[in-house]
Amino acid sequence: MSKAYLSLGSNRDPEQHLREAIAALRRHFGAMVLSPVYRTRAVGFDGGDFLNAAAIIETTLDPFALNAWLHALEDAHGRDRSGPRFGDRTLDIDIVLFDDRVLQGEGHLQIPRDELKHAFVLRPLAEIAPDTVVPGTGRTLAQLWDAHPDRHAVMARIEL
Repeated sequence: MSKAYLSLGSNRDPEQHLREAIAALRRHFGAMVLSPVYRTRAVGFDGGDFLNAAAIIETTLDPFALNAWLHALEDAHGRDRSGPRFGDRTLDIDIVLFDDRVLQGEGHLQIPRDELKHAFVLRPLAEIAPDTVVPGTGRTLAQLWDAHPDRHAVMARIEL
């Protein structure tokens, strides 16, 4: 079994899409660790606020098969990939970490994911896996969060 660390986000009917995505992850992968859900501003474009969370799942899938499964889940929720890279989303689920693997330049899959630099990805992951070392950095998620410039910014928690 491998451990995958996921980032989940939505800013179009976000409560509904995140609730349904979390239920689908539990149905398919069983028990998982889930972070609190946070409301954050859109990054990289002018859009509605996002709801973001993180999850840790255990899987027998390799990173590419898991990524394909997650894309199918996004598609089932009406994810539109035809627009600009940064835009409103019904559902966005990314593999941020996968065990201690590093994948660079292999299609659209990059692990660790660059988005780990954003507070909306790093904070939820650091809360549920503070001692996890990010490959290539030698630093834990908690250490990266402690050094993050938005460390003290207020992020509202949302109940789903």
